[in-house]
Amino acid sequence: MQKWVKVGVSSVLAVSMLAACSSKPADKQGAAAGGSGKPAEKAKFSISMRTLAFNYVEKSPNINDDKWVKKLEELTNTDLDIVLVPHKEYEQKMIQMFATNDIPDVVQGSGGVAGKEMAGSVQAGVFMPLDDLLQKYGQNLLKKVPKEAWQKETYNGKIYAIPEFLSNPSRRATVIRRDLLDKAGLPVPKTVDDYLNVLRKFKEMGVEQPYQGRENFKYADTFFGAYDAFPYLSMFTKQGDQIVPKFFNTENMTKALQTYKTMFDEGLISKEFATINPTTYKNNILAGKAGIWSMNANEVLQWEQQMKANVPTAKLEVIPSPTGPDGKGGYYLYNSVTRAWFINKKVKNPEAIIKFFDWMLSDEAEKFFTFGIKGQTYTMKDGKIDYKAPTDPQGVDEERYRQAFLWMVQDTTYNKGTLSLTDDGKKLMGIYDTLLAKEGRDGIQFEPRLDALIKNPDISPESDTASPLLLQHMVKMVYGKEPISDWPKVIEEYKAKGGNDVIKEATDKFNKKDPGVTISMPRR
Repeated sequence: MQKWVKVGVSSVLAVSMLAACSSKPADKQGAAAGGSGKPAEKAKFSISMRTLAFNYVEKSPNINDDKWVKKLEELTNTDLDIVLVPHKEYEQKMIQMFATNDIPDVVQGSGGVAGKEMAGSVQAGVFMPLDDLLQKYGQNLLKKVPKEAWQKETYNGKIYAIPEFLSNPSRRATVIRRDLLDKAGLPVPKTVDDYLNVLRKFKEMGVEQPYQGRENFKYADTFFGAYDAFPYLSMFTKQGDQIVPKFFNTENMTKALQTYKTMFDEGLISKEFATINPTTYKNNILAGKAGIWSMNANEVLQWEQQMKANVPTAKLEVIPSPTGPDGKGGYYLYNSVTRAWFINKKVKNPEAIIKFFDWMLSDEAEKFFTFGIKGQTYTMKDGKIDYKAPTDPQGVDEERYRQAFLWMVQDTTYNKGTLSLTDDGKKLMGIYDTLLAKEGRDGIQFEPRLDALIKNPDISPESDTASPLLLQHMVKMVYGKEPISDWPKVIEEYKAKGGNDVIKEATDKFNKKDPGVTISMPRR
């Protein structure tokens, strides 16, 4: 809270100082200089960024004094005032930002123009349309960002944000401690029952948390995927002549909940899983306390390196997610947008901001974010980059920060530059094209978010989190405070609290073939 208030005040000052300039010469390749090599004013603007629970970010005493931020400013001829928004309080802080009108020049959203965290700000005219600016100053962006990603940022036919994009929607994966599995003498699990048997063996072996749980089932929803029971925003389906959320399938939902209750009752998941935050979740894993968990596959090798500092024999492996009765499984398929950048309509130099983001997709940017600074983090050998990825926990955190947090517009599927340097990296890239390409769950999606969901936040889910109403019952049922057989009552409560309006609106849009309706394609 204090960090938000402190930095938020500086963003207000930054807006008032927008016309100020620096006499320092521009870098020849700087975005604001347009590559002319002539001295130019530094583009000064504030930008809000969600911390994303990155250790390097959240432990930084002042992110604006960070050496990588300073180098980024040098390369792009900018003067950034980064406003950090706490990951855990992101939605609350965003709503507060709009309510107080304390809005930075550039605002990071978590996805499309209709995201809940945007609080209707795009529709209210807080941000400027970018079409003309992109045509003049954003040709890299227009050429390299997929059409599907631009569609997520379009409202009334106009583009309102620059998206960070994802070319492969199957991003999350199930990861196992392969060294523990080998010690157990068991094969790679496939079905839900196989997984439970492995978890039971891990418990016998003394593994503290055979399956690593986390609050709100976020990154701990492996078994909802097995039963195609994700209660998420993209998970609508056709049931009779209506379009309804997938959790209306009582049989699938109760089987998923029963699996978690079995794990809870047998001590295969922490008794405190409902209060385990993202930091504790990762720390438990890196300390060697967990056997199986869910994570973004692109970070597996980094986590393995960090874990080896505590458990030198640790070996991580991405394995097929547990399959359910239909023989399928996997996590929810991501949207084509992971982050989006909106420009305040009051900004006086939007062209410089567009150039800044356009530079993100240049060869110079890719080299900087991937490998860092020549002579400091990499050298040139026989005309090729010689880069040694860090292996110590702090170094890995710093690399991850540079490659994922600070690189604001890129294809975030994985970092091809570093993965292609090692055999393990090449293997991981192959996993995306083989294992992950064959799993994952999807459903009928509505963009923008249905009005009935916006009007009823208690029943409105997020991309990977159930609505507050459902979460309350899901946790109680796993903890044994409510019978799982009462799930039909939860559905009726959902209907009574606005769900009937959701179903009606979804069905009407589906039947009318509304352009905002996306029907999922089956995985190969």
